[in-house]
Amino acid sequence: MKIIEIQSGAAFKIKKGDKLRVTDISGMQVSDIVCFNSVDSRECFSAGKTMDFEESILISAGNYLWSNRGNQMMKIVEDTNGRNDVLLAPCSQQTFEIMYDIDTPHPSCQNNLSKNLKHFGIDADDIPTAFNAFMNVQFDQQGKLNVLPPTSISGDYIVLEALMDLIIGMTACSAPDSNGGSFKTIGYELINK
Repeated sequence: MKIIEIQSGAAFKIKKGDKLRVTDISGMQVSDIVCFNSVDSRECFSAGKTMDFEESILISAGNYLWSNRGNQMMKIVEDTNGRNDVLLAPCSQQTFEIMYDIDTPHPSCQNNLSKNLKHFGIDADDIPTAFNAFMNVQFDQQGKLNVLPPTSISGDYIVLEALMDLIIGMTACSAPDSNGGSFKTIGYELINK
Protein backbone atom coordinates (compact mmCIF):
# COMPACT_ATOMS: atom_id res chain seq x y z
CA MET A 1 0.00 0.00 0.00
CA LYS A 2 1.22 3.50 -0.87
CA ILE A 3 0.68 6.30 1.61
CA ILE A 4 -0.50 9.85 0.98
CA GLU A 5 0.95 11.83 3.85
CA ILE A 6 -1.07 14.26 5.96
CA GLN A 7 -2.37 17.26 3.95
CA SER A 8 -0.70 16.12 0.73
CA GLY A 9 -1.60 14.41 -2.54
CA ALA A 10 -0.57 12.05 -5.33
CA ALA A 11 -1.27 11.52 -9.03
CA PHE A 12 -0.77 8.45 -11.21
CA LYS A 13 -2.14 6.51 -14.18
CA ILE A 14 -4.42 3.49 -14.06
CA LYS A 15 -5.35 1.17 -16.93
CA LYS A 16 -8.87 0.18 -17.97
CA GLY A 17 -9.96 -2.86 -15.96
CA ASP A 18 -7.57 -2.20 -13.09
CA LYS A 19 -8.90 -1.28 -9.66
CA LEU A 20 -7.99 1.44 -7.19
CA ARG A 21 -8.41 0.64 -3.51
CA VAL A 22 -8.46 3.69 -1.22
CA THR A 23 -8.10 3.01 2.51
CA ASP A 24 -8.87 5.28 5.44
CA ILE A 25 -5.97 4.02 7.53
CA SER A 26 -6.77 5.67 10.87
CA GLY A 27 -10.45 6.53 10.37
CA MET A 28 -12.24 9.85 9.84
CA GLN A 29 -10.03 11.04 6.97
CA VAL A 30 -11.40 12.28 3.63
CA SER A 31 -9.69 11.75 0.27
CA ASP A 32 -10.58 14.01 -2.65
CA ILE A 33 -10.40 11.94 -5.86
CA VAL A 34 -10.49 13.28 -9.43
CA CYS A 35 -9.99 11.40 -12.68
CA PHE A 36 -9.19 12.34 -16.27
CA ASN A 37 -9.20 10.39 -19.52
CA SER A 38 -5.49 9.68 -20.07
CA VAL A 39 -5.88 10.04 -23.86
CA ASP A 40 -7.68 13.40 -23.67
CA SER A 41 -7.56 15.03 -20.24
CA ARG A 42 -10.27 17.52 -21.21
CA GLU A 43 -12.61 14.63 -20.38
CA CYS A 44 -12.80 14.46 -16.60
CA PHE A 45 -14.97 13.43 -13.69
CA SER A 46 -18.21 15.40 -13.43
CA ALA A 47 -20.04 15.50 -10.11
CA GLY A 48 -23.05 16.97 -11.90
CA LYS A 49 -23.30 14.23 -14.53
CA THR A 50 -22.72 11.62 -11.81
CA MET A 51 -25.63 12.93 -9.75
CA ASP A 52 -27.79 13.22 -12.89
CA PHE A 53 -27.18 9.73 -14.25
CA GLU A 54 -27.05 7.93 -10.90
CA GLU A 55 -30.15 9.89 -9.81
CA SER A 56 -28.65 10.38 -6.36
CA ILE A 57 -26.32 12.59 -4.36
CA LEU A 58 -25.25 9.56 -2.32
CA ILE A 59 -22.70 7.68 -4.42
CA SER A 60 -21.45 4.31 -3.16
CA ALA A 61 -21.07 0.65 -4.16
CA GLY A 62 -22.79 -0.12 -7.45
CA ASN A 63 -22.67 3.50 -8.65
CA TYR A 64 -20.58 4.90 -11.48
CA LEU A 65 -18.44 8.03 -11.70
CA TRP A 66 -19.37 9.80 -14.95
CA SER A 67 -17.39 12.22 -17.11
CA ASN A 68 -18.28 15.68 -18.39
CA ARG A 69 -18.89 13.96 -21.75
CA GLY A 70 -21.41 11.50 -20.31
CA ASN A 71 -19.13 8.45 -20.23
CA GLN A 72 -18.66 6.06 -17.34
CA MET A 73 -15.14 6.51 -15.95
CA MET A 74 -15.13 4.31 -12.85
CA LYS A 75 -17.43 1.88 -11.08
CA ILE A 76 -17.51 1.62 -7.29
CA VAL A 77 -17.30 -2.12 -6.67
CA GLU A 78 -16.83 -2.08 -2.89
CA ASP A 79 -17.41 0.52 -0.19
CA THR A 80 -17.20 -0.56 3.46
CA ASN A 81 -18.24 2.85 4.83
CA GLY A 82 -20.83 3.93 2.27
CA ARG A 83 -20.75 7.67 2.94
CA ASN A 84 -19.10 9.84 0.29
CA ASP A 85 -19.68 13.32 -1.12
CA VAL A 86 -20.00 14.81 -4.62
CA LEU A 87 -21.38 18.22 -3.61
CA LEU A 88 -18.36 20.14 -2.32
CA ALA A 89 -15.35 21.37 -4.28
CA PRO A 90 -11.77 20.62 -3.20
CA CYS A 91 -10.71 22.91 -0.35
CA SER A 92 -8.55 25.81 -1.54
CA GLN A 93 -6.73 28.80 -0.09
CA GLN A 94 -10.00 30.71 -0.49
CA THR A 95 -11.77 28.03 1.58
CA PHE A 96 -9.50 28.81 4.53
CA GLU A 97 -9.77 32.58 4.04
CA ILE A 98 -13.58 32.65 3.67
CA MET A 99 -14.72 29.79 5.90
CA TYR A 100 -11.95 29.52 8.52
CA ASP A 101 -10.73 33.15 8.66
CA ILE A 102 -7.16 32.01 7.99
CA ASP A 103 -5.31 34.46 5.77
CA THR A 104 -1.88 32.82 5.88
CA PRO A 105 -0.96 30.07 3.37
CA HIS A 106 -2.62 26.75 4.26
CA PRO A 107 -2.30 23.31 2.62
CA SER A 108 -5.34 22.58 0.46
CA CYS A 109 -6.70 19.81 -1.73
CA GLN A 110 -6.87 22.19 -4.71
CA ASN A 111 -3.18 23.02 -4.36
CA ASN A 112 -2.16 19.40 -3.74
CA LEU A 113 -4.14 18.17 -6.75
CA SER A 114 -2.74 20.95 -8.91
CA LYS A 115 0.85 20.30 -7.83
CA ASN A 116 0.63 16.56 -8.51
CA LEU A 117 -1.44 16.68 -11.72
CA LYS A 118 0.81 19.32 -13.31
CA HIS A 119 3.17 16.48 -14.26
CA PHE A 120 0.40 15.20 -16.55
CA GLY A 121 -0.26 18.59 -18.17
CA ILE A 122 -3.39 19.28 -16.11
CA ASP A 123 -3.72 22.87 -14.90
CA ALA A 124 -5.32 24.09 -11.68
CA ASP A 125 -8.29 25.50 -13.61
CA ASP A 126 -8.96 22.05 -15.10
CA ILE A 127 -9.56 20.37 -11.72
CA PRO A 128 -13.25 19.57 -11.25
CA THR A 129 -15.34 19.14 -8.13
CA ALA A 130 -14.00 15.91 -6.64
CA PHE A 131 -15.46 12.61 -5.55
CA ASN A 132 -14.84 13.01 -1.82
CA ALA A 133 -14.34 9.52 -0.41
CA PHE A 134 -15.44 9.14 3.23
CA MET A 135 -16.77 12.73 3.44
CA ASN A 136 -19.96 13.18 5.48
CA VAL A 137 -22.00 16.10 4.12
CA GLN A 138 -25.53 16.43 5.47
CA PHE A 139 -28.26 18.91 4.57
CA ASP A 140 -31.52 20.08 6.09
CA GLN A 141 -34.95 20.63 4.53
CA GLN A 142 -33.96 24.15 3.45
CA GLY A 143 -30.85 22.79 1.72
CA LYS A 144 -28.37 24.17 4.27
CA LEU A 145 -25.20 22.09 4.14
CA ASN A 146 -23.40 20.81 7.22
CA VAL A 147 -20.03 19.05 7.06
CA LEU A 148 -19.90 16.48 9.86
CA PRO A 149 -17.00 14.22 10.90
CA PRO A 150 -16.62 11.19 8.63
CA THR A 151 -18.33 8.00 9.77
CA SER A 152 -15.42 5.92 8.45
CA ILE A 153 -13.33 3.92 10.91
CA SER A 154 -9.78 2.63 10.71
CA GLY A 155 -9.46 0.20 7.78
CA ASP A 156 -12.58 1.27 5.88
CA TYR A 157 -11.96 1.25 2.14
CA ILE A 158 -13.51 1.88 -1.24
CA VAL A 159 -12.61 0.03 -4.45
CA LEU A 160 -13.12 1.69 -7.83
CA GLU A 161 -12.70 -0.07 -11.19
CA ALA A 162 -11.33 1.99 -14.09
CA LEU A 163 -13.60 1.82 -17.14
CA MET A 164 -11.08 3.65 -19.34
CA ASP A 165 -7.37 4.47 -19.09
CA LEU A 166 -7.22 7.24 -16.49
CA ILE A 167 -5.07 9.79 -14.74
CA ILE A 168 -6.02 9.88 -11.05
CA GLY A 169 -5.41 12.70 -8.57
CA MET A 170 -5.94 12.05 -4.85
CA THR A 171 -5.43 13.84 -1.56
CA ALA A 172 -5.45 13.39 2.18
CA CYS A 173 -7.84 16.30 2.72
CA SER A 174 -6.59 19.44 4.47
CA ALA A 175 -9.88 20.90 5.79
CA PRO A 176 -10.41 20.45 9.56
CA ASP A 177 -14.23 20.24 9.42
CA SER A 178 -14.10 17.49 6.79
CA ASN A 179 -11.88 15.28 8.94
CA GLY A 180 -13.29 15.65 12.44
CA GLY A 181 -10.72 18.30 13.37
CA SER A 182 -7.51 16.34 12.74
CA PHE A 183 -5.41 15.24 9.76
CA LYS A 184 -4.34 11.71 8.93
CA THR A 185 -2.87 9.69 6.07
CA ILE A 186 -4.70 7.91 3.26
CA GLY A 187 -3.59 4.60 1.75
CA TYR A 188 -4.05 3.46 -1.84
CA GLU A 189 -3.11 0.55 -4.02
CA LEU A 190 -3.60 -0.45 -7.64
CA ILE A 191 -5.01 -3.91 -8.26
CA ASN A 192 -4.18 -5.12 -11.77
CA LYS A 193 -6.81 -7.09 -13.67
